[in-house]
Amino acid sequence: MSLTVAVSGASGYAGGEVLRLLLSHPEVEIGAITAHSNAGERLGALQPHLHALADRILQETTAEVLAGHDVVFLALPHGASGAIAAELELLSPGTLVIDAGADHRLQSPQAWERFYGSDHAGTWPYGLPELPGQRAEIAGASRIAVPGCYPTTCLLALAPGFTAGVLAPEDVVIVAASGTSGAGKSLKPHLLGSEAMGSMSPYGVGGGHRHTPEIEQGLTQAAGEPVTVSFTPTLAPMPRGILATATARLKPGVDAAEVRAAWEQAYGEEQFVHLLPEGQWPTTQSVLGSNHVVMQLAVDEHAGRVIITAALDNLTKGTAGGAIQSMNLALGLAEETGLTQQGIAP
Repeated sequence: MSLTVAVSGASGYAGGEVLRLLLSHPEVEIGAITAHSNAGERLGALQPHLHALADRILQETTAEVLAGHDVVFLALPHGASGAIAAELELLSPGTLVIDAGADHRLQSPQAWERFYGSDHAGTWPYGLPELPGQRAEIAGASRIAVPGCYPTTCLLALAPGFTAGVLAPEDVVIVAASGTSGAGKSLKPHLLGSEAMGSMSPYGVGGGHRHTPEIEQGLTQAAGEPVTVSFTPTLAPMPRGILATATARLKPGVDAAEVRAAWEQAYGEEQFVHLLPEGQWPTTQSVLGSNHVVMQLAVDEHAGRVIITAALDNLTKGTAGGAIQSMNLALGLAEETGLTQQGIAP
């Protein structure tokens, strides 16, 4: 099989990561590579690590350029994917379109309008295969919404407990730290090296972060009842990675052995999500550049809570790796195709 694949937003971090992984995928041929403000420039000047594609010239991001490929990845800013996707539906209805932006993740138009301030573009199958029932939704799909990097981490950390019925749906608290690449490649003063190095800072405090409704949506589906989440993200002085610590109340009568068994059952056969041996805790370094997630849990019997800490690479499993994993499922390929990279150390 040789699939033609187009990548939009190729000058950004997410688009560059999609291209990096696709270069190791044995079943694809990279077609159009597009950008917006950087159209006309040589890719190697913007993504110097992509040596095999260094001489490719970035084209304009239009539906006409993207049409006709077997697969299109939309690695565009939030709010920009909806219009392009709608045009592709008319110009290239047989193309598998995978949106790495937020436009098609949320089921609630009201939540979209509240957190993003524009019209809702619709809801696509959610590209997180490890959630219960999601592989069936993704297999054969022609449109897939890739989760946000924070929701990928938080949903994988907490979903087993809600699916097994051991966690209470109220008073869920998550604090997560992300590397600076999570904010994209645009120049912003608080992301300058002199501002970010040696410092951590919170943002989106008080329920204002755009990933909050996405996390609640996924946990509500896992629990079968509404789940409320207090989510606080922080900016960490590292380029890549997320370390999330999530806590939730245990339901009455649940013991520690029952808790661990829920996560072991959920991820015992998964190739990309790993519950670490007891006593070993996650580090972002261990998953750098890979499609893997590592996590550990503990039961705080005094507080009646479970604490789950999870780590992933926000650009790989958190974005591009999850997108390619979903592409493989949708096209009937082995799920791990092109995603066998291990972490990098030191």
